[in-house]
Amino acid sequence: MKLALTFAALVSAVSAANEFHAMAYNPKQLKTGDCPTVDSVRGDLQVLSKYTNEVRIYSVQDCNQGEPVLRAMENTDWKVQLGLWINKDDKVYEADKKELLRLAGVFDFKKQVSSVIVGNEAIYREEQTSAQVAAKVRDVKQALAKLGLNIPVTTSETWPSYDKQLIDAVDYVNMHAFPFWEGTHIDDAQSKAFEHIYDLQKLAGSKKVVVGETGWPDSGANYDAAEPSLKNEQRYLQEFICRAQLEKIDYVWFSAFDEAWKPVSNASDVETHWGVFKGDKTPKFKSPMYDCSKFVPSSKPGESGSDDKDDDKSSDKSSDKESDDESSKSSDKSSDKDNSSEIDELDEDNSDSDSGSNDEDEDNSSSGALSHMNINMVSVAASVVALTAAVLF
Repeated sequence: MKLALTFAALVSAVSAANEFHAMAYNPKQLKTGDCPTVDSVRGDLQVLSKYTNEVRIYSVQDCNQGEPVLRAMENTDWKVQLGLWINKDDKVYEADKKELLRLAGVFDFKKQVSSVIVGNEAIYREEQTSAQVAAKVRDVKQALAKLGLNIPVTTSETWPSYDKQLIDAVDYVNMHAFPFWEGTHIDDAQSKAFEHIYDLQKLAGSKKVVVGETGWPDSGANYDAAEPSLKNEQRYLQEFICRAQLEKIDYVWFSAFDEAWKPVSNASDVETHWGVFKGDKTPKFKSPMYDCSKFVPSSKPGESGSDDKDDDKSSDKSSDKESDDESSKSSDKSSDKDNSSEIDELDEDNSDSDSGSNDEDEDNSSSGALSHMNINMVSVAASVVALTAAVLF
């Protein structure tokens, strides 16, 4: 019994170091962008099941992706955040809403669907106003309520795009935070993301704030001071996730897989390099993907320079003022240096990941996956020793 308890603690500690609250997932074929099948989605979920049990998709109607995703999740503990796409043409939204309501009559939404997300950065792209998106959120809530479904409904926007009317319409605030796209140096990325979280928490009042997307690319051109690299991707992953766990912030990691089919159309050619997994579905990082045992946040949990600002000041002005505070930067960089040394240690185990050394078998059982895990991490050892001592004495 002592051995069984010790082993259970070991498995739990190792699993926690690979756990993601949820991942952004596009079920299209990774290389070609062809539409998904139930079998292809099942294969993807099998790979991801070692790391999460919840994904976010962005449309139910595009490429008919809603049905194969829900079908693949039947009789499992998987959850999905279902997205409806919004652009300038409201016919696209209406088609997605129609398909959503059809699927609600076929599948067990109460079991499988954790939320419905109406639109993705439509305000940021200037294709809809906040008033238009808010109206669509209320429209979907009413349509689901008529079916007896009390599922959280929200939208997903960049952090400056939220205003009071949009916050009032959603069940929870779903924000995007990408320090990379702000041209932020990796040393300041963690603190930059949480500045925005704190700003929106202040605006949202009692409503929960969730990070609907965040991540860092591993390849492509620099964007101002932001540098894509495997080391920086893992550093941001570790620092953000450890701090999110510490502060109990739910998040969706962007993204599950590198997607070769995506067009390179932004100012930096990084669009195909945001995944935790490569295009061949092997992980970019060896286990553990992150280690929070020595993590120190770059500022105290819950602190924000915006606390001393007037309520009516915009979040972008707040973050600009705080980012210009040299003493705060000095403190941030000091703690970031400590966190960076942890990444250097993890990076030694991941140095061969670009050469394809992470060829884990997608069909491995959970015990097979455990055999690949590096169980020498300090936090795991501490957990095992502590539990063993408790049992023995």
